[in-house]
Amino acid sequence: MRALVRTAAAAATALALLLTGCGGGDGGPDGRITLRFQSLAWQKESVDINKQLVKEWNAAHPDIRVEYVQGSWDSVHDQLLTSFEGGEAPDIIHDASDDLADFAYGGYLADLRPLLPKGLTDGIPRTSWDTATFDGGVYGVPFLQEPRVLIANTRILKASGVRIPTPGKPWSWAEFRQVTKKLTGKGRYGVAWPLKEPVSVTLNLGLSAGGQLFHRGADGKVTVAMGEGDQVVPGTIHDQVNTDHSAARTSLGMGGGDTLPGFFGGKYAMVPLGFSYRQQVVEQAPKGFEWMVLPAPAGRDGLAQGVSPQTLSVAEDSPHKKEAVRFIDFLLRPANMVRLAKGDWMLPTGTEALADPSLHTADRGWATGAALAGSLRSAPAQSVRGYPEWKDKVATPALQEYYSGAIDAAELRKRLVTDGNRVLARYQR
Repeated sequence: MRALVRTAAAAATALALLLTGCGGGDGGPDGRITLRFQSLAWQKESVDINKQLVKEWNAAHPDIRVEYVQGSWDSVHDQLLTSFEGGEAPDIIHDASDDLADFAYGGYLADLRPLLPKGLTDGIPRTSWDTATFDGGVYGVPFLQEPRVLIANTRILKASGVRIPTPGKPWSWAEFRQVTKKLTGKGRYGVAWPLKEPVSVTLNLGLSAGGQLFHRGADGKVTVAMGEGDQVVPGTIHDQVNTDHSAARTSLGMGGGDTLPGFFGGKYAMVPLGFSYRQQVVEQAPKGFEWMVLPAPAGRDGLAQGVSPQTLSVAEDSPHKKEAVRFIDFLLRPANMVRLAKGDWMLPTGTEALADPSLHTADRGWATGAALAGSLRSAPAQSVRGYPEWKDKVATPALQEYYSGAIDAAELRKRLVTDGNRVLARYQR
């Protein structure tokens, strides 16, 4: 899930949704069906495109009206849980795939397999469908995805003489560490890691080095185990901060957008960010600032990277599931998926949409992102029950302390594995 969220009015949004009621209504006296579509779009461009598509649907389908409901990334999990339990969930639910597991296993979301049209099913790769598949059922349609990339100061990199990586010839994690050391000096760090929320970054980038962390046994139960591949990414970040001093310690508590002023000011040569942050760079960079988009480092598994695509789901309690899926199918036609992707500065999952020439231009790094799409995989924690609690109570504080140098690798392993397995066990009894 992208880290770009708006905290203001999050509680008010959740309260308003509950007070007004989000459940889909039965057909009115004139036989017209009304569906509630809760969108988490928040940038003006993205909101405008979503609302325009709803308008186009309503104009073409007078008997099935879609009502746009504005949600918030900040509060969506708790708001949805409350609305599910209160029988007031929206018919069509915009979320991210890493937030679906508990809702799917809890029976709150409809299994879409018997409802999805063949064209939509075939148009999205199996690797993307895997992100929304739980216990054999499909509980969301993945439609937008966001690789993590390096956004770099062009002038600094070119002046340093370091090799500029490409998707075909990326840096290894070891080379990346050496590059950041070379870029450091004279009041400048080679890299700033914004790790206010460190878990998804660590797990998703860890796939490139063969990391998995979560392992499902023959009995279907998931346990945490930390192998050699799981240590590459956290070890690199830890050493950049605490040994090489090539990564800014102050950025560890920052969100992605918080690093941009320092990046624009030349304090950081590179910042690892989600692909969609390019929009903020375009809007906020000072005149004449030169930047480029580089692939994240590669490991033994190449550029493999975990993602949690944005998804569209249908509430199990919706009385109009077929109509809801018809709207989703309309919303995710290839041309519409391209519109949604460009509005959010992300990549579409659909094969035809991803092939659109406008997503393969060198301008603003679109081509680099598109080249990474084939390496994106389901995030390691995608189907793990209890992951939100493990992330919040165990992994986040443990990784924050490890990256800051407060604990060592052995203590990190103990917390993630031993303490983590205690949490997961409660969800798998």
